[in-house]
Amino acid sequence: MAKKSEAELPENTNGFSLGNFIQGTKEELDKVVWPSRKQIVSESAAVLLMVALSASLIYLVDGLFGWAAKQVF
Repeated sequence: MAKKSEAELPENTNGFSLGNFIQGTKEELDKVVWPSRKQIVSESAAVLLMVALSASLIYLVDGLFGWAAKQVF
């Protein structure tokens, strides 16, 4: 007896078809909701700001631990 997950999968007897693949890809890309230019700019700015803040925090903490290590050793 076949497992349930194996029974649900449709059998593909035709093999790979480049035409079907391209058509399916085009259909899926038509479903994508692309962001607006304003959305891309604002979200990119938010990401860059967070990266800069995170890098600054890591730099400061590294400097603090470096200073503390020099004091101890």
